[in-house]
Formats: sequence, structure tokens, C-alpha cells
Amino acid sequence: MIPETTKLKVIKVPTFLEPHSLAIRIWHWTLVVFIFGAVTTVTLATFVFNTRQNVPLVQQQLQGKGLTVDAPTAQAVSHAFNDKVWLLHTWIGYGIAFLVLSRWLLEFFQPAPERLRKKMRLAAGFQPTTAEEVSERKHYLTIKWTYVVFYVLILVMAATGLVLAFENVAFFERIRRPVKSVHSFTQYLIYAFALLHIAGVVRADNLRYPGLVSRMIGGGTTRL
Repeated sequence: MIPETTKLKVIKVPTFLEPHSLAIRIWHWTLVVFIFGAVTTVTLATFVFNTRQNVPLVQQQLQGKGLTVDAPTAQAVSHAFNDKVWLLHTWIGYGIAFLVLSRWLLEFFQPAPERLRKKMRLAAGFQPTTAEEVSERKHYLTIKWTYVVFYVLILVMAATGLVLAFENVAFFERIRRPVKSVHSFTQYLIYAFALLHIAGVVRADNLRYPGLVSRMIGGGTTRL
């Protein structure tokens, strides 16, 4: 039988090898898909379906069919394809906005031990007795706080995206330019976080926390 003092210590020591509910796992992987979709559509609209860059291509292709069009006409054709990609990006943005809202709601309906604020509160209140536990506690809280920052960035991204999507509203139209700047800047912060997150998780799964990825897929088991 595990001594009571040891049992309590195991409960309170912060660790990333923790269980994840089905709702959180579905939310996590759905967000991964939507962020990948957002990045893909931005990349396509910026580089592949760029309106200005494709004007000569449109003219060349039409000339091959015996038609000659001026630059404004070719630009209108090129812009139509660019608009379709941005429309898809907008719908993906609606999905991300819904995921942002659902994540905050999930926090209230999760089992208490699996709520982010509960985990952070327990980790903050844990009294380490060894240098290893001090390091583990600090690392755990640092990573969890980066998640909070990430959620705030996603919220900003979704909110500014909605303003851009409904730019026909008079007030939104007046603030479109600064909102677009914030939206564009925030996306790069999210991309940087995503890359660092993937690299960090892969490294941790292969070194210090084997099974970390599988827990986000299968859920893991509740710790004693």
C-alpha cells in the first residue's frame, strides 16, 4: 500500500502526463485542422492566387485561346479566384471563432481536476522539496501560462477576423485598417507558437515525457 504522504505528493506534483477528456481532445485536434486550413488559405491567396501576379498569366492563357483582354479585365478574372480563397478563409475563421467560444465553455464543464485553472492553481500551491521538483513546477507553470497567452491570441485573431468579415458594418468599416494590422500581426505570433509547440511536444515525448502525444489522442488514465 502506498503511504498516505506519498499518495498526496503524487497527486500534487505537476506533470504533463495528465489525462485529457474526450471533449478536450476533439477540441484540440479540430483546432489543429482549422489552423492548418487558415495557414493554407492565406498561403494560397498570397502566393498562388495573388491577383496582381496572375494578371499576365490570365492574359497569356486567353491569348492562347485567341482572345485579347486588357489588364483591368484580366485583373477582374484573377481577383475572382483570389476572392474565392479568401471566402474559404473567412468560413474557416468562423469555425475558429466558434472553437474559441467552445473552449471557454468547456473549461466550466470539465471535471475539476482537468480544468486548466485548477491545474495551475494546484501547481502554484505545490511546495517542492527537491531541486528537480522546483524545476518541474516552474516548467509546468511556464508552459501552462503560454497556453493562456495562446488562447488570448486566438481570441484576438477570431475577434479581428470577424470585424474584417463584417466590414460592411459602418463602425467596422471605419476601423478596418488598424484591425487588419492587428489581425495580420497576430497570425504570425500564432504560427510561431504552433511551430514551437509541435517541436516542444515532439522533443518532450521522445525524451522526458514519453507518451505525451498518445495521451492527447487516447486520453490517458487519471492519476492516483
